[in-house]
Amino acid sequence: MSLPASLRISTEVAAALAARAPVVALESTVITHGLPRPHNLKLAKRLEEVVREGGAVPATVAVVAGEVKVGLEPADLERLASGGADKASLWNLAALLAAGRDAGTTVATTLFAAFGAGIKVFATGGIGGVHDTPFDESADLVALANYRVLTVCAGPKSILDAEATTERLETLGVPVVGYRSDRLAGFFVEETAIRLPSRVDDPAAAAAVLRAQEHLGLGAGVLLSNPVSSGLPRDRFATWLHAARASAAAAGVHGRDTTPYLLDAVAKLSDGETLTVNLRLLEENARLAARIAAAYAGSRSAAPDVVVGAA
Repeated sequence: MSLPASLRISTEVAAALAARAPVVALESTVITHGLPRPHNLKLAKRLEEVVREGGAVPATVAVVAGEVKVGLEPADLERLASGGADKASLWNLAALLAAGRDAGTTVATTLFAAFGAGIKVFATGGIGGVHDTPFDESADLVALANYRVLTVCAGPKSILDAEATTERLETLGVPVVGYRSDRLAGFFVEETAIRLPSRVDDPAAAAAVLRAQEHLGLGAGVLLSNPVSSGLPRDRFATWLHAARASAAAAGVHGRDTTPYLLDAVAKLSDGETLTVNLRLLEENARLAARIAAAYAGSRSAAPDVVVGAA
């Protein structure tokens, strides 16, 4: 695969990829838009540390001075954490690069960069999806369908329509696999009521699903739903979300501003409980992703051939 223009891979990540060692991609909107300084920088370093503890090389992705970087230096992390960076999705990425901007990468943009670099596994918190507003859907969904990377997440963000998001992923051909669960993870809550068509119970089995997807020649990635170990009660969160949506409507918030507004509002209404859960699931997903990347790198056998017709 040829390297996309303006994609810069760090020396450490490039060496790991050349050696077919395990690498885990990490997004950077948690640095630029997730937490205030200095907590954002502390989290970014902690997630990279968790990946290393799991035996993999972290590859945090971001736009720095108009370049998409895969693997950041400490100075890059400091720069992004200091404020003023934009948020890069696929629809505005080219304009940000042309303007020489800094930006945190969303799930969609991180998937683009990870796939272009040859990284197989990506860890995030929750994916974007279908909002309750007509036609408001995240670019994350299309990216999951276009870039064959295994994404470890805690389900769609809790402010989304989880059922509609699951239906859209099915339409796009994205396999959604439960990790030690038969139900879709609920981000802030441990599980939704949505049943999943398949599950795996260990990292090697998750890696085998990705290998099978590759062997079949299917272009979509794999979405691994990993429920947070300790989430919020569903009824309490529903109450906070209802109040947050009413506040957003009264303030005239819509479009791309909806998600950050609602997440900030429920964090305040919950006295920080949602933030605590968010930090927990980010670490858990990074840890699991490292184990899956190691299992994928350590596998020496491809998925079995698909045989059509009688033997």
